[in-house]
Amino acid sequence: QVQLVESGGGLVQAGGSLRLSCAASGRTFSSLAMGWFRQAPGKEREFVAAISRSGGSTLYADSVKGRFTISRDNAQKAVYLQMNSLNVEDTAVYYCAVDLSGISTRSYEYDYWGQGAQVTVSS
Repeated sequence: QVQLVESGGGLVQAGGSLRLSCAASGRTFSSLAMGWFRQAPGKEREFVAAISRSGGSTLYADSVKGRFTISRDNAQKAVYLQMNSLNVEDTAVYYCAVDLSGISTRSYEYDYWGQGAQVTVSS
């Protein structure tokens, strides 16, 4: 079992930045591939970014590439999502998730999910 708690969401103006954090507990963190997904109102959940167990490999959705950065600190048992140059289309609930089998972009491969953090970008 893995517990995930996201933090760092909020309201920001377009062009601004936010940093999301996700604290994990319950299993050896360095054995977990991690991902971020988001879901906007009326839309399906979509992949944002993922990072491998060691942090050596990362994946990004095309819509966030160059603006968002995923990172992890295995000593702190945390994964982060630095979001820069935010725009209104980034408004969504952001979810942290664990993939026990390895880094992936597919939500159905993720095994545990956090409760989500609201990110709202105003124009």
